[in-house]
Amino acid sequence: MLQGIGLLIQGDVMDNQQQSDQTHDFQQDGLQPDLEPIDAQENIVLCMKWGTKYGAEYVNRLYNMVKRHTTLPFKMVCLTDRTEGIDPNVQCFPIPPLDLPEGSPERGWNKLSTFEPDLYGLTGNALFLDLDVVIVDNIDAFFQEKGEFLIIHDWKRPWRVTGNSSVYRFQLGAFPEILPYFRENFDEIRQKFRNEQAYLSWFVHKEGKLSYWNDAWCKSYKYHCLQKIPLAYFKPPVKPEGVKIIIFHGEINPPDAINGGGGKWYRYVLPSDWIKEAWQ
Repeated sequence: MLQGIGLLIQGDVMDNQQQSDQTHDFQQDGLQPDLEPIDAQENIVLCMKWGTKYGAEYVNRLYNMVKRHTTLPFKMVCLTDRTEGIDPNVQCFPIPPLDLPEGSPERGWNKLSTFEPDLYGLTGNALFLDLDVVIVDNIDAFFQEKGEFLIIHDWKRPWRVTGNSSVYRFQLGAFPEILPYFRENFDEIRQKFRNEQAYLSWFVHKEGKLSYWNDAWCKSYKYHCLQKIPLAYFKPPVKPEGVKIIIFHGEINPPDAINGGGGKWYRYVLPSDWIKEAWQ
């Protein structure tokens, strides 16, 4: 998932083809929670794609899933180093540089660039999604849930502050110190924190602004859907009740879930028809 990248949704889906072309050319030139009413600010789904592990089809499938599973106006934004093949309805920008020392381990630090104080002039309610998540139900509540910063609570170690950054939401520009502090203290941070989600959770927690999503909304395919051996040889993976977004991490990704296989020897994976139906 560290190579997985995320999407921001902002305002209305772009229907201005000229604006789409310009942004694509940059390289060449559970219980229902208490929900807030939607105000006039834009909703942005933000994702990131760097390197070659995930192709443009991941961005396009994510866009299609968001479009099917929200009734709210939105804009989709992808921060990427490669725009080829990405749907023109997705607005693309270069990934802001982190200015790390040469040779620094990646560890998903790139995600922190979503906290640039001025991210290409974008404003509004930003929902970050990793590229390899699978949306299976309506996600309006992810824009409406109260809180200044929301992230997935750790499934295996819930006593920890650290959240899973496959799905998080914040106001663009609302945390202007996350990146400067990271850059100024990088040597200490990379020793103290295993990856970007550990640092991000720690920073927002110390500001007193960390909240977690409803536990039923985001579930791990590996932990919550796969059957345990020996049942895994006979029963396909299950869709947890109340789930809205399935998170893929570790050795299994959506194509593995659709086709079967991809797991370690102790984690047998049968094909999943409901993932196949959702991931398109």
